[in-house]
Amino acid sequence: MKKSHLSRRKKHQAKKSGLPPGTLVYVGQGDEDVAQLAVPKLSMMCYDAGGLQEKVMDIAELADFNINPEKHLWLNVHGIHDVGLIKQIGIVFGLHPLVLEDILNTQQRPKVDEFNHYVFMETRHFYYDRSTLSVDSEQISFVLGRHFLLTFQERSTGAFEPVRERLRAEHSPMRSLDVDYLAYSLLDSIVDKYFHVLEQMGDDSEALEDALLTKPGNAELHSIHQLKRASIELRRAVWPLREVINHLVRNEHGFFNAPTIPYLRDIYDHTVNFIESLEAIRDSLSGLMDIYMTSVSNRVNLELRALTVVAMLFMPATLIAGIFGMNFHYMPWIAEHDGFWWAMAMMGGIAVLMLLIFWRRQWLGNRS
Repeated sequence: MKKSHLSRRKKHQAKKSGLPPGTLVYVGQGDEDVAQLAVPKLSMMCYDAGGLQEKVMDIAELADFNINPEKHLWLNVHGIHDVGLIKQIGIVFGLHPLVLEDILNTQQRPKVDEFNHYVFMETRHFYYDRSTLSVDSEQISFVLGRHFLLTFQERSTGAFEPVRERLRAEHSPMRSLDVDYLAYSLLDSIVDKYFHVLEQMGDDSEALEDALLTKPGNAELHSIHQLKRASIELRRAVWPLREVINHLVRNEHGFFNAPTIPYLRDIYDHTVNFIESLEAIRDSLSGLMDIYMTSVSNRVNLELRALTVVAMLFMPATLIAGIFGMNFHYMPWIAEHDGFWWAMAMMGGIAVLMLLIFWRRQWLGNRS
């Protein structure tokens, strides 16, 4: 069973207890899982209108790396658990220690911080597991400078591959645009993934509603709780992301060119639309819980009604048996040879009559 994000956050945040601000400590997978993470990988794409250069950089190359202001640089880092690597990147690009600290802390909520020569953003990339009706997420960090863009991930997500293919295409118009448009494209690919997750959750919610209307059980109740937990995780990430995009749209420090601002507004509209759709699913899940409780209550009522009918059928027989069990010397039918059978016939007749009355009043179930 997977641990919740809350329990993992509490566990890993304790690693930084008592340390001064800016201390570089990786906060992500458990210590026992760090060895299983992928070897750090630096993917570089350097481009301009004239062409594209793409390669996997060696970590040793960072020491002599120089930023070429004539070209646009995109450096993507997989494997942020390597604290030494992140520190070296911070030295090369002049990143603040608090930014490096936030990159290494993979339990951050989406945020944005602006500095003199770059803007720093945190986002989350989501995965949805339909077998368990749960979501998992990974933090993706952005550092957007005047001529460079840095992205940091724990592992490869595949979210940026469509953007890479657009850059690799011959005569790609993206190559003639600045890195601010590249940052927009990557943010847009992340937000698009949110809608894919939301669509799958919506399909599972509808299937769950059909199951609840037929025969609700403990499995359906567990599924409702799983979907509600998934919706909470999504809401926790997208609500602050909306404020991040809104801050970028204001563009107070001019890191985004004027032609890119309308595209950022489009992402903002997408996040608002996503939040509204997510709230609709959350309301639907609350309705499913009401349906489940109503169905269970109705099933209990039917069972109680069946027990009540059985008890009422035996009440006349109990009354008759009690009367004839009284210790009187003279009683009707006591001395009769067929008195016992007359008493049994009376009990059976009253039970049949009561069954007919119950059936007429539909107490035995609805008639088709």
